[in-house]
Amino acid sequence: MINLFIDTSSSRIVVALTKNSQLINIINEVNGHDLSSRALPLIDKLFKMSNTEPSAIDRIYVVNGPGSFTGIRIGVTIAKMMAWTLNKEIVTISELELLATTDFDTDYIIPWIDARRKAVFAGVYDKNGNVVEDKYIKIQDLQESLENNKTYTFVSYDDVDEIKDSIKPEIDVLKVIERHQRDKSLNPHSVNPNYLKMTEAEENLQKRESNV
Repeated sequence: MINLFIDTSSSRIVVALTKNSQLINIINEVNGHDLSSRALPLIDKLFKMSNTEPSAIDRIYVVNGPGSFTGIRIGVTIAKMMAWTLNKEIVTISELELLATTDFDTDYIIPWIDARRKAVFAGVYDKNGNVVEDKYIKIQDLQESLENNKTYTFVSYDDVDEIKDSIKPEIDVLKVIERHQRDKSLNPHSVNPNYLKMTEAEENLQKRESNV
């Protein structure tokens, strides 16, 4: 089975092709402000590097959040378009789960993404997967929720003053695909971003409506 992996939700853009349990090729680059014009050409480059036609893939794995609202939308839209036009299977992946594939030797790993205003998107994972669901949470609340008798590794591409001992991710695309290889394929039309919180525009609209 040939899989296409797409992640445009973080500060890195990652696209990869895998076949069964082997990595064919991967592109992992800094995600700049020109993502909308770079994403499709990078996927095209990936196929050419791999001497593979888009029609040859069997399944698409796409990261649908949390992370950059714009980045998530771009990746999800591309994945849905390809799944629909090529009649391919599609499965969604959490960005936090992807970050949690980084090697660690503590009891748990905590992948997190800066959500600004001293808050993060975060989850708690062990070697088998998610043990505390991904959520939007204040950093102080996250830190206070941790058990004193357990050890934790924080991992993120981001830097905030409140989390000083975080390491940078070394993601394992094969590992996250293996965890989801038995997931049921979704209808492309039902695949949506998973922001874990409202956008700022939605929050402002809700505030205005509540004041009416």
